[in-house]
Formats: sequence, C-alpha cells, structure tokens
Amino acid sequence: MQHSYNWKQQREKKAFLALEDGTVLRGHSIGAAVDKVGEVVFNTGMTGYQEILSDPSYAGQFVTMTYPEIGNYGFNHADMESRQLFLNGFIIHNINDASNWRSESTLADVLRQNDIPAIAGLDTRELTTKLRSTGTLKGYLHCSETDMSEEDGIAKAKEWCGLDNQDYASKVSCTKKFHWDPDGSLTASWGVAEELPPVEHKIVAYDFGIKWNILRCLRLQGMDVTVVPAQTSAADVLTLKPDGVFFSNGPADPSAVKYAIDAGKELIGKVPIMGICLGNQLLSLACGANTFRLKFGHHGCNHPVKNLATGAVEITSQNHNFGVAVDTIPDCLEVTHINLNDNTVEGVRHKTEPMFAVQYHPEAAPGPRDPHYLFDNFKKMMGR
Repeated sequence: MQHSYNWKQQREKKAFLALEDGTVLRGHSIGAAVDKVGEVVFNTGMTGYQEILSDPSYAGQFVTMTYPEIGNYGFNHADMESRQLFLNGFIIHNINDASNWRSESTLADVLRQNDIPAIAGLDTRELTTKLRSTGTLKGYLHCSETDMSEEDGIAKAKEWCGLDNQDYASKVSCTKKFHWDPDGSLTASWGVAEELPPVEHKIVAYDFGIKWNILRCLRLQGMDVTVVPAQTSAADVLTLKPDGVFFSNGPADPSAVKYAIDAGKELIGKVPIMGICLGNQLLSLACGANTFRLKFGHHGCNHPVKNLATGAVEITSQNHNFGVAVDTIPDCLEVTHINLNDNTVEGVRHKTEPMFAVQYHPEAAPGPRDPHYLFDNFKKMMGR
C-alpha cells in the first residue's frame, strides 16, 4: 500500500503539470505512469471524488479538487457512476490512505488500473485561483518515468486542440443498446428501496455519457429504461415505441454533437422528452438557441439555482463548461431556472410541446432531495 507519509517514495515519483500560459506546478505522481493532455478545471465538492472520477462528462479534462484531503474513504464498486474512469487526469493537494468499511480499493490503485495520471503535492489553491482569473486552461500532465523538460510540456499543452468543436459524446457512449437493470439489483443496491415500484412507462435514454444514478432515479419513478448509443437516429428510437425519451449528460462541446441536435429536432413534439446537462444544451440547440463557453465552468455540488415558477432555491450539483446563451432563447422556449451565482440558464421548457430540461444534476443528491421533483414531472408529462 502507498502511504501518504512515504516521503522517499514521493520524491522518487516526480511529476509536473504544465499549462498553456507557461505556468508549471510540480508535485509527485500518484496514479498511472503516463503523460496526457487535458483541459484543466476545478471542482469545489468536499466529497464525492469517486463519483467525479467515474462521471463520463469529465472526458478530456484534468479535474482539480479544491478540497485538500482526498482518498480517505477509498473506492468501491457500488458508488461508480459508469463502467470506467473517463477523465484525462486528476489533480489533488494530498492523498490519504483508505480507511472506510465500504472501501474495496485505494484511490491510487484505481487510477493506475484505469491508466489515469494523477498528481499530488502541488498548491491546488494557487491553481484554482489562476483558473478563476484566466479561465479554463489546456494542460500537460507529466507523470511517466521518461525524461521531459518543462518547456516541452508547455509546448504540448499549447499544441493540443482542446475540447472546443470536439464531439466527445460518441467516445464515452455505449456501443450498443441495452436494458438497464432488468433484475433491479443495481437500482436497489444502496438500500434506497426495499422493492422497486411497478413499471408504468417505457422510455429510451440517449447515452451521451449517462450517469448510472440517473438510470436509478428513472427506475425508481416506475420507468423501464432502454439505453441507446449517442448516434442512434430519431427514427430508430421511435421504432422502440417509447412513452418518453431522455437526453443525458455528457462531455465537451454541445455544438459539435450535431447528430444529437438533429435527433432532438425530429423527436420534439412526437414524444415527451426530458434532458439533463448536455441534454439541456442539445435540446436548446435543437429549438434554435445558441451555446457558449463559460469562463471556468460550473463544477461542484453547492451551486444555488432558483426555480422561477416557485421561487424556491435549490442546492445543485453541476458539471459543465458550456451554457445556453439567454439572449438566444427562441420564442418556443421559456427559461425555468437560473443560476444565482452568475445568472446563467439552468433550465428550459417548451411552451407548446412536452419537453423540458435542466442544466444541473438532480440525480446527484446535493440538496439532498431538492430537485427530485424533476423526475416526477417527467413521469407526469408521460401520463397525459
């Protein structure tokens, strides 16, 4: 086991993070001995590193944890949000030994098993402050045992194409359709329900990087879910005769996922639709809105969002680098939620068709149950 206090071992595993603006932050490798490029973001959550690491929406990114002590409760299979780790790298201040009765593996072991480079020992406060001031930056994480100069690392960060105009949804999506949790074991695995509700609706969920807890929440509302790959056509979805369609979360630039936008255009008005995160952006684009890049994104589990219909403020979990431009909202849509930190759009509803979407993650239990009504709203919408 790698102990956090093994200073000799840490000194022998030197690593550095090189940013496109010429900044270099030095530390030690705690993950896979590989080098990768990535978009550097920060997450303000004090806990939940396993859910963050296994969220496909982080594909292409280096995630910096602002909380300084990470790894203390280890890793376990039940808390995974997808089939593997999809992020490009992990950045923390200090790694702790696993000490929890539910732990099955250490953080370091899981990072190595998934070929994810990670660095510890650097000043994550300095890095977070920089990202807030300058905006998201491209980076190069050198954790391999090969010799590389810091100047070469900076050059590689600059040369990388980044995530703008890149379709990452097709990279993280499933490759063939599947039926979610047919025996109910995955949904009931946390003891959240002694028995699952009977199936009332059959829905199709697009996998642009879908999180498993979204699928759990849908099943707990009496929905039987068939998950389909990102590039599935609207026609193929309709042949499954769903009562509703779900547009999932996912990584990178929504404007690059043109096949999903086209599917949204065809499906709106033909079947009830709900969307989350990337799904919100894709459905808004399908209706004629535009998206834009946020300065440093929204990544954390403490973002206040106002429900404009009720006036209630929800504490939300968020993970996105793009948003829907409020001044481009078409007449067919109305804004239903706004972010109280920066007044960006956090939800939309179609005025004449059964479709709504939110930018945040209601399945992530940040409130802990503030936004669960959204899944119930989807259910009611299909019951009309």
